Amino acid sequence: MLDATQSTVRPLVEVTGLKMYFPILTGILRRHTGDVKAVDGVSFSIQPGETLGLVGESGCGKSTVGRALLRLYEPTAGKVVIDGEDVASLDAEALRRKRPAMQMVFQDPQASLNPRMTVADIIGEPLIEHANMSEQDRLRRIYELMDQVGLNRSFANRYPYAFSGGQRQRIGIARALALNPRFIVCDEPIAALDVSIQAQVVNLLEDLQDRLGLTYLFISHDLSMVRHIADRVAVMYLGRIAELSPRDALYARPLHPYAEALLSAVNEPDPNRARRQRIILKGDVPSPANPPKGCNFCTRCPKVFDLCRSVKPELAEVEPGRFVACHLYADTKTAAGANRTATEAKS
Repeated sequence: MLDATQSTVRPLVEVTGLKMYFPILTGILRRHTGDVKAVDGVSFSIQPGETLGLVGESGCGKSTVGRALLRLYEPTAGKVVIDGEDVASLDAEALRRKRPAMQMVFQDPQASLNPRMTVADIIGEPLIEHANMSEQDRLRRIYELMDQVGLNRSFANRYPYAFSGGQRQRIGIARALALNPRFIVCDEPIAALDVSIQAQVVNLLEDLQDRLGLTYLFISHDLSMVRHIADRVAVMYLGRIAELSPRDALYARPLHPYAEALLSAVNEPDPNRARRQRIILKGDVPSPANPPKGCNFCTRCPKVFDLCRSVKPELAEVEPGRFVACHLYADTKTAAGANRTATEAKS
């Protein structure tokens, strides 16, 4: 977890104006007639040792953000600075040298493991590609990684089909740790697991973070689990960030109407605390190929007004450390900007 003293440290990850558009090709000649705007101008930063949770309903662009950060997708636009280098602009060789610093844990532990490779081969593959090690040193490192994620060394020569979902995910985590990365994208790492196994995997990720100083982008639709692991949370809707706030502040008092509706569905574990009134949103999510002209949420927002339908709100700080993209806070933004200007003038 993030240490309070790290708040003044330079962010390990800085994302500015990230866009990921997928072309729509139609007709016999496959003409480019439009774009699916999966990610449309996303900006955020992650401090060293911090876990940023990225939440939202299915199809909002969460996983696409994670893949674009690591250049598994080629971003359409924007900057992705990881440890001082703009990953989005690196050439192929420079990107290959950068790979050890940034890794990914995939959602489906079965699909992400080669069924024809043993556990030792899977975990050792990054070492063959990126590390100049002897076979003996590589095997020693593989055993070390298996110990770190709680896998018995006797499993080294077994194949993925012999393991449970939780064990497969541990193999994936060991592979991600092989090259000592600083930043790991966890793309819904518990979504395909039984509920009884989910807590074990999350506890493992937290333990590894504490011991190795890892930085996570934790993508999930499980709001209760994000509350447990994240330091800050970004709420996405239709390719854009609606709200970015510290975890406790967001869960106690969400500011954006979409975040408010989303969190109203979270079960409260303490029966003595009042449960939020459930907010049921009407209508369907618009198509990312044809988003609304104004705010992406304006077609379903219970607090919508005329400005929302014509002008797209920008993500802005409305309270210390809390960023919201909503016209309801326009006056707050103006006041905050005026206060900063006055303070700068005095200094």
